[in-house]
Amino acid sequence: MRAYGQASTPTRTPRGTEYEVFARVTRRLVTAARLDQTTGFPELARAIYENRRLWILLAADVADNGNTLPEQLRAQIFYLSEFTQAHSQKVLTGKAGLRPLIEINTAIMRGLRNEAPRSGVASSEGTTR
Repeated sequence: MRAYGQASTPTRTPRGTEYEVFARVTRRLVTAARLDQTTGFPELARAIYENRRLWILLAADVADNGNTLPEQLRAQIFYLSEFTQAHSQKVLTGKAGLRPLIEINTAIMRGLRNEAPRSGVASSEGTTR
């Protein structure tokens, strides 16, 4: 009887799930940063769209009165969401690069993993925008 056997899928924590979402979205941004700006625009637009959706959800979550994060952290996350939205528009119009968005996401991922900040993480991943 295998009905009570070991589960094939590991249980994820909410923090682990958040990390995985950030990792997936950030990988798309890194991939888009490596593409030719003209022929790779559809992939860039999709990556920006996913990143914006993620940050809109985060902003809505921290704006909720029931959110239990410290007030200052909530304000910082909300600010990062606003920055992400504005910077994304600049990227789509060719007035800015993806590097700041990748660096922000990478910093959030480090925080979710409780890692100390490192300098040059995004540049070591080969991003050039």
